[in-house]
Amino acid sequence: MSSIRAFVAVDIDEGGIVDKIVNIQRALAAVGADVKFVEPNNLHITLRFMGEVPPRNLELAKRALSEIKYQRFRVRLSGLGAFPSTSSPRVLWVGISEGAEQLRELRDMVERAVSRYATHREEREFSPHLTIGRVKGPGGRDRLVDVLRQMASIELGVQPIDSVKLKRSTLTPRGPIYEDLLVVGLE
Repeated sequence: MSSIRAFVAVDIDEGGIVDKIVNIQRALAAVGADVKFVEPNNLHITLRFMGEVPPRNLELAKRALSEIKYQRFRVRLSGLGAFPSTSSPRVLWVGISEGAEQLRELRDMVERAVSRYATHREEREFSPHLTIGRVKGPGGRDRLVDVLRQMASIELGVQPIDSVKLKRSTLTPRGPIYEDLLVVGLE
């Protein structure tokens, strides 16, 4: 059996928040920028991208993840920004104004559980955020930057975090398809 592209994440699926994100994406799309937006049903905060993982390692990662014990918590989503910067946007994100420390702690637990089974090595420090789109080209960039600055302090609401998920990512020309391989409930 071939390797499986996998990652560990927490879903962002609170209805009111998802609706606000869709509205933000529409406002950003209206400026004509070349952006590929994350589908509403795919919104998540990645805790650990694992890469292309052999099935045996994936089973071992599932076992290790199922041992994680962590309290449920909430994250407050607010602020709109971009990596590497708002003036040079490549990845569009919503910030985490509350619950970022819990996300870091949970991410550290996930890292200890799965790093030896992952094929991808993390090079950047974990920065809690919700990716909502990726800039594909320079078209409309100035107008995009203006809208990002106008929405820099937007408030989206509170999302309960009550599970961690190991997900399969199947890349298609229309965008990724995610499938939950394991759901670990938080206490």
